[in-house]
Amino acid sequence: MSETALLDEIPSLDISDFTSGDPARKSQFVQDLGTAFNNIGFVCIKNHGLSEDLRLKLYDSVQQFFKQPDDVKKKYEFSELSGQRGYIGKGKETAKGFKVADLKEFYHVGQPAPEGEMPHNIFPEEVPEFKEYTLKVYETFENTGKTLLRAIAVYLGLDENYFEDKVRNGDSILRALHYFPLDPTTVPDGAVRAAAHGDINLITLLMGASAEGLEVLRRDGKWIAITALPDQIVVNVGDMLDRLTNHNLKSTIHRVVNPPREKMNTSRYSIPFFMHPRGDMNLTCLESCVDANHPKLYVDMTAGEFLNERLIELGLKKA
Repeated sequence: MSETALLDEIPSLDISDFTSGDPARKSQFVQDLGTAFNNIGFVCIKNHGLSEDLRLKLYDSVQQFFKQPDDVKKKYEFSELSGQRGYIGKGKETAKGFKVADLKEFYHVGQPAPEGEMPHNIFPEEVPEFKEYTLKVYETFENTGKTLLRAIAVYLGLDENYFEDKVRNGDSILRALHYFPLDPTTVPDGAVRAAAHGDINLITLLMGASAEGLEVLRRDGKWIAITALPDQIVVNVGDMLDRLTNHNLKSTIHRVVNPPREKMNTSRYSIPFFMHPRGDMNLTCLESCVDANHPKLYVDMTAGEFLNERLIELGLKKA
């Protein structure tokens, strides 16, 4: 596929075009989604199924949890889970290739009906509505993610349901993030809210955050700021989909920068949904994405092996 023009903003698409039953609208959505993911790796999506009322209730319950004292939050931190469920405290995650930990704390909610060796969810009893709203949003975004993966499958020339059995009861994570207030005089040298990174998973679905700060690295090396409109979510390619498509669909480096000095004493909240397949999914590059001009870039491995490798690199799991 030819390299297209550099984008100054993330393309906006309407997912109802794909589900409309109109073949022309569906085909156009597939093409536009694939083109954006081939170019910059990000799109904004409307009609994604998450109501504004549910979004606000979720943010309210998440803020209630993070406003509690550290010793209360730490009741829900279990090191043996390698950060896969429950609370993950300040200074625990370091982006791949970086020496200084990110300035954040977060909480992970996973598959409501875990199978096999999947860990069970842990919920804070001090904020009972946290469980209700995280699970509702998890279910909403899992369904939206499956629809987007159907469109991606069509774009790649695969059966529309190619991903269905691979993500059924998959390892997806809803991450409630708190970028805590910063004191400009004590921020460690080089520390940022989220250092430049690519996501591990197939695709990420991100509802609007409580403050700006998200930036995407364009392929010419320029960082561009992105903010989802109130009725949209931001969706991006993760490293697993990048591997599967031999870098045809691109996992783009992004970061969350520190606010300007006058806003450093404010919190930022963000809630991404990381859509993961089951651990046994084979991430070997699709044969249709490998040719003389696009030699195979990645070694073969399963999604579970890749996730394990990344958790060690992030400092969440011991080697």
